[in-house]
Amino acid sequence: KDFVVFNLRSINNATKRRNLGFLSCGTGNPIDDCWRCDPDWEKNRKRLADCPIGFGKGAIGGRNGKFYIVTDPSDKDVVNPKPGTLRHAVIQKEPLWITFKRDMVIKLKAELIMNSFKTIDGRGRSVHIAGGPCITIQYVTNIIIHGINIHDCKQGGNMYIRDSPDHYGWRTLSDGDGVSIFGGSHIWIDHCSLSNCQDGLIDAIRGSTAITISNNYMTHHNKVMLLGHSDSYTQDKNMQVTIAFNHFGEGLVQRMPR
Repeated sequence: KDFVVFNLRSINNATKRRNLGFLSCGTGNPIDDCWRCDPDWEKNRKRLADCPIGFGKGAIGGRNGKFYIVTDPSDKDVVNPKPGTLRHAVIQKEPLWITFKRDMVIKLKAELIMNSFKTIDGRGRSVHIAGGPCITIQYVTNIIIHGINIHDCKQGGNMYIRDSPDHYGWRTLSDGDGVSIFGGSHIWIDHCSLSNCQDGLIDAIRGSTAITISNNYMTHHNKVMLLGHSDSYTQDKNMQVTIAFNHFGEGLVQRMPR
């Protein structure tokens, strides 16, 4: 496995920065300065896809697709998701850049199984995925998750769940991770807050690779981050993960990362 971990304090001192207001610019953080220095960033949201660093640099998410605006926080039917919901957005086959019409709390009925080439962009809104199962990135590629509050995630499953417009299948009980990456690649998780989930905050296992985890704020949790689930699973030797500019905050116990 190849892991690159940037020490935030040493970088801060080296560049003599820092002003961390939400729209601060010129901080020396190459990810933030890439898009925040544009005063019209809200009109140029897809510029974000040019900004990842490290092994997940190639993650383009939904850059080449249309915008999809989530208008409905409900998740009542996981086999036939309602248009306008986050679940309906993430299972589509085509690339999509997903934004939110307003602040919302999304309590998922089952794990949110994502399809490839999706960006979940929470900038400008207060979006929480909380109180139920959370995000699963399984055998898909090119995912960006930015600016989402993910917390109090629970186990879910033992039910049918749709993962694309033309397929749904039976899912056994999930682990209760905030973000579960299982055999995924080209993934970037940035500027999310994560806390108090049933299992891990972010787990990357089963040959997942080309991942950047950056600028996240993690608090109040036991098993924080797992990179590779077993020494005997040889495919994980190819795993490449960059961990940069994250805040490992109060109330954390272990796996920072393991």
